[in-house]
Amino acid sequence: MTRIEVTKKGIITDEVKEVAISEGIKPERLASDIARGVTVIARNQIHKIKPIGIGNGLRTKVNANIGTSKDRASLDEEIDKLDIIVKYGADAVMDLSTGGSIKEIRSLLLRKSTIPVGTVPIYEAAIMAAETHGTISKMTPDDIFNIIKSHAEEGIDFVTVHCGVTRRAIERLRDEGRILDIVSRGGSFILEWMIYNDRENPLYEYYDRLLEIAERYDLTLSLGDGLRPGCLEDSTDRSQIEELLTIGELRDRALDEGVQTIIEGPGHVPLNQIELNIKIQKEICKGAPFYVLGPLVTDIAMGYDHIAAAIGGAIAGAAGADFLCYVTPAEHIRLPNIEDVKEGVIASKIAAHAADIAKGVIGAIELDREMARCRKKLDWNGQIELSFDPEKIRKWRSEVPPAEQNVCSMCGEFCAIKTVERALKKRK
Repeated sequence: MTRIEVTKKGIITDEVKEVAISEGIKPERLASDIARGVTVIARNQIHKIKPIGIGNGLRTKVNANIGTSKDRASLDEEIDKLDIIVKYGADAVMDLSTGGSIKEIRSLLLRKSTIPVGTVPIYEAAIMAAETHGTISKMTPDDIFNIIKSHAEEGIDFVTVHCGVTRRAIERLRDEGRILDIVSRGGSFILEWMIYNDRENPLYEYYDRLLEIAERYDLTLSLGDGLRPGCLEDSTDRSQIEELLTIGELRDRALDEGVQTIIEGPGHVPLNQIELNIKIQKEICKGAPFYVLGPLVTDIAMGYDHIAAAIGGAIAGAAGADFLCYVTPAEHIRLPNIEDVKEGVIASKIAAHAADIAKGVIGAIELDREMARCRKKLDWNGQIELSFDPEKIRKWRSEVPPAEQNVCSMCGEFCAIKTVERALKKRK
């Protein structure tokens, strides 16, 4: 039985108890939320990792994407990225490889990763078709489902599947007049195949076949947003909502079959539309966990897109998003290097933590209270350990050491905390 089927029977497993303890909530509540499809534990039955919960009232989680391209396919570098991702606190990793030995990279990540691993199977199916036949259009529905099955058999915990890119959605897209039609790589593969073959999306047409695979391995489906907006001008348009309506229906069918789902969301969204997007998704998809890319709040932050995404992610998380996909400074430019990955993770972790404080997640604000206490005591070791990047703080302090060890080199003897403390003591 799947987690949904088990929890619907009122059974509370050790896995549920473990996640509930880590989140500071009652196991009964977590089990109920899994049964209702508003929380998931994204772990394949055969992948032996610590379980994490994503969803209703839990800490906002962060996913980090890594993976090779044809221009750069270093196995060692991707494992180094994985180490950095785990070190700086990402909760999940997705392998988006499109170059080199894709299966070997995925296999190694599964062996090395201590956090859930996700993939986008359509990438491998499309690349195989292009390499074998010279065109993606020669890909068959069996090719797609065989790849999905192989990912599940290998232990992948969650997969992005672009089921909502339907013929009706494509007609809507044609009429929409977007600046950027589709920026989702997986969505573009599906669209190309559909147009050249004049057929419906296999992931939609044969959705029951997808559910069958997912149910067998308790594989979580991340229902992908192939029509997510790629620029602010296209945000919250009819094409985006058309796809979301379809995904909402598919989410209900998955729940009925005991399959866990996450709903993917935009994308590029202006600040004033982020909360609206979260509310629309939560209403249409009946509270299912929402996984957002950023969202990026401006289109012109190239080189600093991790900051644009962190701003959007904090607002989205505070409004109810459950899972943030990081964005690195290299977004829109090149394959991210190790430093880019680190910066992306930390920016998203900051956004997720800020969101948790706003949502009143258990224990979130206490870390900030402890930081304030350490600053009051001028306890630098405490401050460093509570920071998102302790190594960076130690390095910066060593580069410009203060004359007095318990202050910083900016204020020095004129430290506000010391000045006020000395003055208040004198009044007594």
